[in-house]
Amino acid sequence: MKGNPKNRGFSTRAVHAGQAFDPTTGSVAVPIYQTSTYVLDTLGQQTDFEYARVQNPTRQALEANVASLEGGISGHAFASGMAAIQALTSMLSSGDHVVVSHNVYGGTYRLFRQVLERYGLRFTWVDTTDPRHVAAAMMPETRLVYIETPTNPLMEVTDIAAVADIAHGHGALLAVDNTFLSPYFQRPLDLGADIVVHSTTKFLNGHSDSVGGALICSREEDAEWFRFVSKSAGAILSPMDSFLVLRGIKTLAVRMERHETNTHAVVAMLDAHPKVRSVLYPGLASHPGHEVQKAQATGFGALLTFDVGDFPAAKRLLDRLEVLSLAESLGGVETLISHPASMTHASVPESIRQEIGLGDGMIRVSVGIEDVDDLLEDLGRGLDAV
Repeated sequence: MKGNPKNRGFSTRAVHAGQAFDPTTGSVAVPIYQTSTYVLDTLGQQTDFEYARVQNPTRQALEANVASLEGGISGHAFASGMAAIQALTSMLSSGDHVVVSHNVYGGTYRLFRQVLERYGLRFTWVDTTDPRHVAAAMMPETRLVYIETPTNPLMEVTDIAAVADIAHGHGALLAVDNTFLSPYFQRPLDLGADIVVHSTTKFLNGHSDSVGGALICSREEDAEWFRFVSKSAGAILSPMDSFLVLRGIKTLAVRMERHETNTHAVVAMLDAHPKVRSVLYPGLASHPGHEVQKAQATGFGALLTFDVGDFPAAKRLLDRLEVLSLAESLGGVETLISHPASMTHASVPESIRQEIGLGDGMIRVSVGIEDVDDLLEDLGRGLDAV
């Protein structure tokens, strides 16, 4: 894309940013550079490419693209979302302290509690929907505040700008997992965050055929560290997966619009259904984070959670479905439905799940782009079994 990409609209950057036409053939699509190394003409020659763990043109195109969409100075692509979070926490040293949203993805909880605490990192889990809780948890050793907003799966909303002010006032960084909303609906760096985390597996790729992760940062010192960690630890995204995510991002804007339109219809149906005890979705005016979400984002996304009371009721509903797919993950073009307590958050102890309000009757839905009438009919069929 010629000219200044910052002057282009979101959809234009999604299609073009970081993706110059191939100089050899003029190929519109960035080629998959499936190579492990690069030939030097002479000993001592300085080139842009030396070894594929360090540089790969396909991966670099994706990294430039996600950096443009999130408004960061650099992007860094990893083999999974968890590999990206691991790279993020590699910035920390033994004895450092982290403040974390009390409701995060179960894999994040597992990494922090069962792996990183063994290396001397300390974590305080708080309800970040109230910035006062974040302020009260800060310590002299706090180096990082890590939040999801909305959270997985309770859909809790955190005021990013307010928490960024608190973190920076204590000399800490703020990292925001933006997987649920994507940069189409929310851009945390614009609100004061320092680092954005993505599972590219989800909405960025959008087709449930690739696993990956990304970090996007606003400070050069963080970019230098992530480049160093990618080179040293090697958990980089493959050329094929980089190609798939780039391809998926090209339709991100149109997909997110359809995802959200379908979601509004699903939420309205569930919210009015007598067998549904509650619906958690920031787009509902009754949601406690509704106004914050309206202020800091341009949409409410395609994730929702609803409660049918207990595990037997959830199982009867889930076993009856024909169109919605019972599966881990989210963000694909197909509607994915899951039972967080036994699936995505099974690694979180039951006592903690009860403490934060994650019940056995809760069902999470990632609404896809199918015909919405088919989704509503299928959910109705499932609810009939409750």
